Amino acid sequence: VRFGESVSEAMSDLGGARNATNDHAVRDQSVLAPWLGTLELGHTGFRFVRLDLEDKGRAIPLVGLRAVSLMRDLEYRGSFRCSDERLNRIWQTGAYTVHLNMQDYLWDGIKRDRLVWVGDMHPETKTIFAVFGGHDIVPRSLDLIRDETPLPKWMNGISSYSMWWVLLHHEWYRYTADRAYLRQQGEYLVPLLQQLCACIDKQNREKLPEVRFLDWPSRADKQATHAGLHALLVLTLDAGAKLCGVLQERDAARQCRETASRLRQYTPDPGPSKQAAALMALAGLRDARGLNEQVLAVGGAARMSTFYGYYVLQARAQAGDIQGCLDCIRTYWGAMLDLGATSFWEDFDLAWTENAAGIDELVPPGKKDIHGDFGNYCYQGFRHSLCHGWASGPTAWLSEHVLGIRLLDPGGRKIRIAPQLGDLDWAEGTFPLGQGLVRVWHRRQADATVKSEYTVPDGVEVE
Repeated sequence: VRFGESVSEAMSDLGGARNATNDHAVRDQSVLAPWLGTLELGHTGFRFVRLDLEDKGRAIPLVGLRAVSLMRDLEYRGSFRCSDERLNRIWQTGAYTVHLNMQDYLWDGIKRDRLVWVGDMHPETKTIFAVFGGHDIVPRSLDLIRDETPLPKWMNGISSYSMWWVLLHHEWYRYTADRAYLRQQGEYLVPLLQQLCACIDKQNREKLPEVRFLDWPSRADKQATHAGLHALLVLTLDAGAKLCGVLQERDAARQCRETASRLRQYTPDPGPSKQAAALMALAGLRDARGLNEQVLAVGGAARMSTFYGYYVLQARAQAGDIQGCLDCIRTYWGAMLDLGATSFWEDFDLAWTENAAGIDELVPPGKKDIHGDFGNYCYQGFRHSLCHGWASGPTAWLSEHVLGIRLLDPGGRKIRIAPQLGDLDWAEGTFPLGQGLVRVWHRRQADATVKSEYTVPDGVEVE
């Protein structure tokens, strides 16, 4: 029995040049079939299955074969529809990708690694807010990795992932206003922030230890990694100062602010890295418009990653380039749909699409295998995950920027509704808050203005 996220993976043998594996989940195995009975197997992520009868000269009457979907029974409270069906499919695919990974905890991928990686959780959590609201899988996953990582260790062995843990708590508090839960983090949060405040040298540059990681495509670029980590540390300490303020940890809040101020006295060069440039724009280290013109918008959707694609979109939106963002989403995430995707992938490069067959077909002679022939680092060939939650960024982004729904205070008691339609004729949807659903309808008028209607739950003020 061979399972695959693509047809070609299901047809592959273990090992080989295309790196088919049983890592993290067994997807290729020989089993005994019972006589007049049933057999259940295959706790993995898959779309395609190949069956072979290994006993020579034997036959087996196969009465039925059924795939079982193990997913939480969740209502999609958030929604998004617009005049571009491609964007509608992308929003829904991002939501489905994260839904699949909401298992015992919030996993990175349903085939691989089936683990809690804190950095991966940040885009996933933003998508969960937009689709499901404040689901308790987020704090349970944050608590799991906290309890597995006594200080001074770094979460998942990666210094930036401990920073993402702080940023996730900031996001959770902004969405829920749950002070009681935040107080439970103080004993770990404050020493972690103090540990991070020590990661700065005399020239006011970050000096975070290994493993130094932004995302896989930037892994070998030391200049980009430094610039991105410097910006991420600024973002983390800004968020940490706010959280410490809520906790009335005044000394820790002051230390975070002072260290962030020192870091802002130094401006690293992101080079051509869109990942690093995006974080620098979001941290306010350089002007977002300038970075968009010089780095982020260059080449359109080229040199993107599915993980940091979300932050590239956020930075380009900050620069006012909504149309560029919509075009990027259509081109980059849409290309995965064109290749047969029903969930978004661990990584993707537009260059891979040249002469490539889709994942839902046998690869014709003369065509490239988009799954088996590409990838890098730990995701070469068929080891590449084709359902990775960190790739869901457009779902959260479209709800925030096109529907225009943004929380202005913790818990969403005050919100702003400011749609940015770009070239769209209309957009409508819902966004879940703790108090209920925000519903919006936006229509472009003949004079190019946008008419908006909305309903909000009781107790929610629209600015």
